[in-house]
Amino acid sequence: MSQQAVLTHGEMAPDEGKTERHESVSPGEIALAVVIGRTSEFFDFFVYGIASVLVFPKLLFPGAEPLTATLYSFAIFSLAFVARPVGSVLFTEIGRRHGRGVKLTIALFLLGGSTAAISFLPSHAQIGAAAIYLLAAFRIGQGLALAGAWDGLPSLLALSAPENKKGWYAMMPQLGAPFGFLLAAGLFLFFVGVLSEADFLSWGWRYPFFAAFAINVVALFARLRLVVTKEYSESLESQELDPTSIYELLKVDGLTVLTGAFAPLACFALFHLVTIFPLSWVTLFTDRHAGEFLVIEIIGAFVFIAAIVASGLLADRVGRRTVLGSAAVAIGVYSLLAPWLLGGGVNGETAFILVGFGLLGLAFGQSSGALSSIFQRRNRYTGSALTSDLAWLIGAGFAPLVALGFSAKFGLGFVALYLLSGVACTLASLFFARQLATVD
Repeated sequence: MSQQAVLTHGEMAPDEGKTERHESVSPGEIALAVVIGRTSEFFDFFVYGIASVLVFPKLLFPGAEPLTATLYSFAIFSLAFVARPVGSVLFTEIGRRHGRGVKLTIALFLLGGSTAAISFLPSHAQIGAAAIYLLAAFRIGQGLALAGAWDGLPSLLALSAPENKKGWYAMMPQLGAPFGFLLAAGLFLFFVGVLSEADFLSWGWRYPFFAAFAINVVALFARLRLVVTKEYSESLESQELDPTSIYELLKVDGLTVLTGAFAPLACFALFHLVTIFPLSWVTLFTDRHAGEFLVIEIIGAFVFIAAIVASGLLADRVGRRTVLGSAAVAIGVYSLLAPWLLGGGVNGETAFILVGFGLLGLAFGQSSGALSSIFQRRNRYTGSALTSDLAWLIGAGFAPLVALGFSAKFGLGFVALYLLSGVACTLASLFFARQLATVD
C-alpha cells in the first residue's frame, strides 16, 4: 500500500527569501498531485486486498479448505509489506544517482505493470503451483514499487502549508485511501453483482487489475508534471528535502525511525481490520453475500472521508499528536466492543464497519506526521519514506493473516487484543517522542 509523510503540527516555516522564490509551486498544486498519486496507490492496494479474499483462495488453492486457502492468500498479501523497506533502500539509490523523475517513472511502471500482470494470472488448474509463485513475484513487485513511489510531495505540502493549517494540509494525502477503496470496492461490487460465480472467477475479477494500470499512468503524469519542474526541485532543496543514504539516516536518526514506525500502529492495525479482514470473516463464517457486505464497506468509506477531513480541522485546533493520541484511546475502547459487534449479526457487523471507519479516519488523517520535527532536516525526505514502510510492515502487513488465523482458532476476542496492542504501541511511541523532542 502507499507511503505516508512524517510531518508534524509544529514545523518551522522556510525563510522568507526562499519562499518568495518558489511561489509558482503552490500548496494547492502539490495537494492535487498528492491526492491523485495516493489514490492510484491505494486503488492498487485494495484491488489486490479484495481479490485476496474473493478470488485467489479459489483460483490458486482449490484443494484446500476455504479457511486454509484464505490464510495462504493472506500470506502472499503480506509479501508486499516485507518488500517495501527493501524498495526504499533500492529506490533511494536510484533517486540519488538518476533523479526523482527517473525513480518515480520506474516505480509507477513497476507498480502498474505488476498489477496488470496479475490480471493475466493463470489458475492452479492450468499451470499448477507455478501460478502461486507468479502471484508472489508480482506481489513483491508491487511492494518494491510502492516504496519507490515516494516522491516527497506530502513532505513539501506540509512544509509549504500556512502555519495555522498544517493539520488541514497534512490530512489531504490521506484522502487517497478512501478514494482508492471506493474505486476498488465499487468495481468488484459491480462484477460480483452482475456475473455468475463461474464467470467472475474466470474473467470478471481481472478487469479491476486492468483498470489499475490505466489509473497509474494518469497518476504518473499528474505527479511528473510537478516533480520534474525546476521550481519543485528548488523547493525541495530549500527545505533540505533531498534524499540521504539509508546508512546516514540510521546512523543519525535511527532511534527516531524506530519510534516513528510504532506511532501509527493503532490506526494501521485498524486499517485492515475494517477493510480486508471483515470481508474474509463474513464470507467464510456467515451466510452474508460478499456483494452485500461490500455495499456496507463503501458506505463506511464515505464515513472514512468525513472523519479524515474532521481530523484536519481538529488538528489545527488542538495539535496533531493530541488528535492521534485521543483517537488511539478511542480505538482502544472500540476494540473492547469489536468482538461483540462483528459477531452480532447484520446490525452488529454494520456498526463494526461504520464506527471502525470513523475512528480510522480520525487517526489515519494525522498518522502521517507525528514525529517529523525530531528528524534532522536533511534526513526528513528519506526518513519519512523508511519510517512509513516499517510502520505498514509492523502494523498492517500481517494483520489480515494474524487476525483471521487466531480468530478462527480462539474466537473474535483476539481482534480486541490485536487492536489493544496497536493502541499501546501508539501511546508509548508518542510518549517516547515527547522525551526525544525535549532532549533535542
